[in-house]
Amino acid sequence: MKNKLYKVTFLNHSKVYELYARQVAASGLWGFTEIGELVFDVHDGLVVDPTEERLRDEFGNTRVLHLPMQSIIRIEEVERKGQSAIRDAATGEKVVTPFPLPAKPR
Repeated sequence: MKNKLYKVTFLNHSKVYELYARQVAASGLWGFTEIGELVFDVHDGLVVDPTEERLRDEFGNTRVLHLPMQSIIRIEEVERKGQSAIRDAATGEKVVTPFPLPAKPR
């Protein structure tokens, strides 16, 4: 049987998070949804996506994430992993910006 993959979109501190996970189920905690086996891109050396790195720093050691049902915007079963994201809830703009450019010499 092929491992299922879910894209989970939820609100967290006025930000919209988009994560990927292998397990989604009703939680044993009343009013929560259980998200397990979070999936992150693995890159050795150079950081390719700062958003992915930030999400891995925040959730990398999380075995199971229990999200309040009212914070979940959508759960989609997908064929393959896309780009994880953190967006401003009001504007939809990505929160993590690319690496800063070097300052101009004076």
